[in-house]
Amino acid sequence: MAANSKRSKFFDNAKFILIFLVVFGHIISPLKEQDGILFTLYTAIFLFHMPAFILISGYFAKGYRKKGYLKKSVQKILIPYLIFQMIYSIYYYLIGQEEKLAFDFLHPHWSLWFLLSLFFWNLLLYVFAKLKWLGLGAAIILGIAIGYVADAGSFLSLSRTFVFFPYFLLGFLLNANQLKRVVRSKYSLPIGIMIIIATMIFFGMGFPKDAVPWLLGDTSYANMGGLQWWDGLVRLLQYVLTLLVVFGFLALIPSTQYKLTKIGERTLYVYLFHGFIIKSIQAILPDETLEFLSGHYILLFFLSFFICQLLGSYFIKKYTRPLVELKVKTG
Repeated sequence: MAANSKRSKFFDNAKFILIFLVVFGHIISPLKEQDGILFTLYTAIFLFHMPAFILISGYFAKGYRKKGYLKKSVQKILIPYLIFQMIYSIYYYLIGQEEKLAFDFLHPHWSLWFLLSLFFWNLLLYVFAKLKWLGLGAAIILGIAIGYVADAGSFLSLSRTFVFFPYFLLGFLLNANQLKRVVRSKYSLPIGIMIIIATMIFFGMGFPKDAVPWLLGDTSYANMGGLQWWDGLVRLLQYVLTLLVVFGFLALIPSTQYKLTKIGERTLYVYLFHGFIIKSIQAILPDETLEFLSGHYILLFFLSFFICQLLGSYFIKKYTRPLVELKVKTG
């Protein structure tokens, strides 16, 4: 599991499953209100899939002190964000989702918040990493406190940046031995299975529909149904439960090489491009067809799987790498 030059099959497998959950979650998002099973799947997925992704991203940010790291972050994270923000602006205008063409780099389109927040998380390491585990405590306090700021929201992805930063910093602070002890101990697998089953049962028993914004972390407590003094305690409990599920999930991930493991190396391509496919499907298909799809779980599963295979293919990487990674030569 070490973060070295040799790619970890464990992390690539985890990233493949997580990007599949991202795609699947976005596909079922407009369908979840009409189907209890899809709502349960949606809420359970959104509880942990991005925190797990973010934790893994933090784990591989240990070289932030190396020369050129900040420049690399600008090239690989910030510039692609700016490029795809423009592309999505044009796309939304063409499909009629936006009335006029405008380029707003301060409010990320849809899933692009992750790139902007990822850039800020790397910057925040220069302050919080020096504090080590005290820094994690400070990050948790900030993640709780940002919810009390009424105007915190999508502007510069500020809400999500602070809400999800503790996961990134925890991933950074964990070393290979610590992570291995948690996810590869004697009882990790059965405990992980029980955690996932318990999570599905808990959400299936009646997760409040008005509590979904808590899973997204993109707005203040006041905008999630009214500010209460104990909202910070709710977020703290959410941190604890989310981390429990994240490590339960990681305990189930194999370290074996599979054909699909390779897609785990190309999750950025799936993440950036899957929105065009999903939004196009939603724009083209009539509401009656979408309602029909909501009851066909296997079809939704395989559609998500197909999108991941397509966008995670070598073909897509070869011809879009100059746009995504600002590189012409492929490896």
